[in-house]
Amino acid sequence: MKPLVVAIDGPASAGKSTVAKQIAKDFNYIYVDTGAMYRCATLLAERNHLAFNDGKAIVEVLKNGNLTFRQEADGQHVYFDDEDITLAIRMPEINAHVSEVASLEEVRHYLVSLQQAYGEKGGLVMDGRDIGTCVFPNADVKIFLVASVEERAERRHKENLEKGIPSDLEQLKVDIARRDHLDETREISPLTKAKDAILVDTTGMSIEDVVAKIEGIMKEKEE
Repeated sequence: MKPLVVAIDGPASAGKSTVAKQIAKDFNYIYVDTGAMYRCATLLAERNHLAFNDGKAIVEVLKNGNLTFRQEADGQHVYFDDEDITLAIRMPEINAHVSEVASLEEVRHYLVSLQQAYGEKGGLVMDGRDIGTCVFPNADVKIFLVASVEERAERRHKENLEKGIPSDLEQLKVDIARRDHLDETREISPLTKAKDAILVDTTGMSIEDVVAKIEGIMKEKEE
């Protein structure tokens, strides 16, 4: 049976990336972090002193380099050309502008084309905001993860502290609620649950429980 394409969507810090990485590892699938791709675009805009609403200019700097994912001893890292930008794309100044950059039609069109190329052969887990609705509308498995703003802020706060990234819990709550609004109301590929996606509320659930639930759904699909 052809390997599955698994689309995991949901708001910021719902646990998408953590869950998707574990599922990809368990099934020996490719994992693509689309959020990291938009964060890379935002980082390049900042470094090149581009306006965060200048989609054409941002795409040009993206095209001038090579965005790749590499599995390393401590997990997956994000590279642009030969520079490891894994931590740089998680800094507060990138958080503040990534939703704006991700809403640009030119940026989304370019990055979606890269994402679709990754999934041509199947055997892929991809997470983001519009994977099941836009990138892979015919995905074999579609999951929509949600969790309360409070729990998502606490998760991001803990993650930041563990990585040595400056973090303010109350500000994170504000930022996440703001990002939810921006993601849900943008004109291009807004965050929305696909009609055939399975809703999984991760509030109060462990990562292990969420992974087990989704992998159970995948195994049913394979039968």
